[in-house]
Amino acid sequence: MSLLEVLNEWQDDAQTIRRHIHRHPELGFEEKATQALVVKLLTTYGVDEICTEFAETGVVAVIHGNQGLGQRIGLRADMDALPIDEENTFEHRSGCAGKMHACGHDGHTTMLLMAARYLALHRDFKGSAVLFFQPAEEGVGGAERMISEGVLERYPIDSCFALHNLPGIPAGQFAFREGPIMASSDRLFITVRGKSGHAGMPQVSRDPLLVATHIYQGIQGLVSRTFSPLEPVVISVTQIHGGETTNAIADEAYLSGTFRTLNQNTRDNITQRLETLVPNLARAFEMDAELHLGPVTHPPTVNTPDETAQAVHAASTVVGAEKVKANTQPLMGSEDFAYFLDKVPGCYGFIGNGDHEPGCSLGLHNKKYDFNDTIIPTGAAYFVTLVQQLG
Repeated sequence: MSLLEVLNEWQDDAQTIRRHIHRHPELGFEEKATQALVVKLLTTYGVDEICTEFAETGVVAVIHGNQGLGQRIGLRADMDALPIDEENTFEHRSGCAGKMHACGHDGHTTMLLMAARYLALHRDFKGSAVLFFQPAEEGVGGAERMISEGVLERYPIDSCFALHNLPGIPAGQFAFREGPIMASSDRLFITVRGKSGHAGMPQVSRDPLLVATHIYQGIQGLVSRTFSPLEPVVISVTQIHGGETTNAIADEAYLSGTFRTLNQNTRDNITQRLETLVPNLARAFEMDAELHLGPVTHPPTVNTPDETAQAVHAASTVVGAEKVKANTQPLMGSEDFAYFLDKVPGCYGFIGNGDHEPGCSLGLHNKKYDFNDTIIPTGAAYFVTLVQQLG
């Protein structure tokens, strides 16, 4: 039997696992039950080593091939859910209010589990496969924490690969890109300090909302008149707060949002320009303003050339070259797999979740999104093929 035929025979098991995880979502660094399930299944599959010592709820597994010495290939899946109330009505909908697998991490975890099952059973490869089941991808720093705690020193790898499902691409097709494929992400927080007073006598106060609106417009002008239109830059101010009542001018105003780009130099340039713009606009109105960046950031996700070519080759082996796009457009969302790619060469790619299927074709983070169970064997086969070809 071929690799894909074997994995297709496990489809019912895979669907049961995936839907169980979907029914029991856990947020970042809280994935205790998911971790326990992953460890239980990996133990059943007979992997060579299991470690749960990184990032509170992370799992690392090692599987050695029986074809001699070779490379150590890293494969990563994320495990956390989002703080979203699910609106689906199917049987495996979230059983936890305010928590939902709205990004498909339940499916990513299951794909890697099925790959582990196959690799441990057959071991028809050189070297070793190192599997990272990572917690807390959704903006709370899971990858950075695993790496800062020394996971790559304890489990060194020669290259690393990850997949993310993507609605809008036909189910089971692949998309890759050499170079930047996902944007950086930084959260910005601005505090404007004015002087409160009576709304009928604004001349004796200092209105921080006035400065907040000028800062907002200044940021939008910064994008359109400072950076090249050929260089993707997105700065979104998503919140402005200030004031407590209708007849009093506030003493403080607050802005927050994010900025994203595909280039690290541009990312650094944005930070420098914001640090100049914010306090100086406030100073022009005899007020003070401070910029702070959030504690969790993501650099751009940048795929290395050789590993991207290897990923395209592996995917083409599984589904045929006609179903693999080798130069897809980058997305302005962010991905903390970027921290792995900062340390080792590798490739982050997409697997289609469907373009017409109800639920599966909805955008990520949608309250009615669902992962497409039919693509689990295909994703697992891609991971296995990478190990077989690169080991």
